[in-house]
Amino acid sequence: MSSEEMDFLYHGLLLPRETHSVESLKFADEFTFKDDDVVAATYPKTGTIWMQEILPLVLSGGDLTPIQTIPNWDRVPWLEEKRLAVVVDKLTSPRAMVTHFPYHLMPPSFHASKAKVIYVMRNPKDVMVSSYYFHQMAGFLKDPGTFDEFMDTFLEGKVLFGKWTDHVKSWRHTELGDRILYITYEEMVQDLPAALRTMSDFLGRNLSEEVIQKIAEHCSFKAMKVNTMSNFNLVPKVLMDSDKSPFLRKGVVGDWRNHFNPEQLAKFTSVIRKELENESFSLPWSLD
Repeated sequence: MSSEEMDFLYHGLLLPRETHSVESLKFADEFTFKDDDVVAATYPKTGTIWMQEILPLVLSGGDLTPIQTIPNWDRVPWLEEKRLAVVVDKLTSPRAMVTHFPYHLMPPSFHASKAKVIYVMRNPKDVMVSSYYFHQMAGFLKDPGTFDEFMDTFLEGKVLFGKWTDHVKSWRHTELGDRILYITYEEMVQDLPAALRTMSDFLGRNLSEEVIQKIAEHCSFKAMKVNTMSNFNLVPKVLMDSDKSPFLRKGVVGDWRNHFNPEQLAKFTSVIRKELENESFSLPWSLD
């Protein structure tokens, strides 16, 4: 399958045809947000699947039914993907969704609503490593080539949803005020109960410590890896071949150290720094 058959451009961003279409993007643009909707906005490979596990539990006060009975892509659908139109009428309020859209592509109704956003960031070096393995196992994506070649592709933004730096900048420059919460993948790995308390407070859920601990247990990497509704084992092998690389691979912080040589690290750091040099916000991790 040629690259043209695998993906297409939408407002300059590369999207996979397997999960996106002109119709799904039109549906997203015309989607009507409710004031109590919650969106987790992420760059790909930044904890999206984790948020699909967390949000239903936080919003329901720890009810395990959704994560045990509904595949994650239907319980917390992507705003821009084909499945939303199929499952939207089954979503109960407060509805949870995820999106890889940059801020400027969010639909008009989002801006007119009071819907809240949790923006999850992750160290871009780990994002790139995770993306590299995902490209190896996903049959609907182009072969990533060597690690060196993929790094060039990643830094040039010739990957799904464009440059990491552009995505982060778009969501750091919003005028959403108390409608947006910024959190990092690293914070969630380091202390998930603390991250859950932060999200709970942000979403006005005021969950008890007992419920927080229950959610943390069921949203651990270990628990998700064996949950058929969450580990993507339901997806046909032709689309995701877990023999090449499991979808839920490691779920750790700092795996980039096992992949970058000194020259690659210097190049990667230089490009990211240059693209963020005039920004008023600082990154929560060292790029070195």
